Amino acid sequence: MEQIESEICPICMAKELILSEDEIEIPYFGKVFLFSMHCNACGFHKADVESAEMKDPCRVTFTIEKEEDMNIRVVKSSEATIKIPQFRMTVTSGPESEGYVSNIEGMLNRFEKVIESEKNNSDDESAVKTAKNLLKKIRKVKWGEMPLKIIIEDPTGNSAIISEKTIIEKLKGKKK
Repeated sequence: MEQIESEICPICMAKELILSEDEIEIPYFGKVFLFSMHCNACGFHKADVESAEMKDPCRVTFTIEKEEDMNIRVVKSSEATIKIPQFRMTVTSGPESEGYVSNIEGMLNRFEKVIESEKNNSDDESAVKTAKNLLKKIRKVKWGEMPLKIIIEDPTGNSAIISEKTIIEKLKGKKK
């Protein structure tokens, strides 16, 4: 991993920003570059994933059906939008969006963190109840007791769910 230290942070302007770049080979997907920035002064963090090859915009659909599916590799670029229609949840791309390489369980953990935070910070009893129900459903999905469809739409084509069960479709739109 290549690191460049002591750049100026775009948030706090301290010369504490560490930039890093790594290159990894993901079976059935190819070579990807991992980029990240982290400021030791204010905690700002940004990460992204980019394929070494140009790819077409895509929609990737996968249905989690069993506990073993938690280990399936997920590549998500910062440009990608993740949708879980069953839960009426969407994580859109934007300045706060992170790119990452993880697995299905890691992706679900990210959703759990957001829902847990909403639950803990809400004064609305209805919102707290909804959050608790969603957390229970995610646990059932992780244990293989409930199927769940995940859709990733990526205009850059830099996202994937690495499984023979994955459905990949071209996304209408232009390459970025």
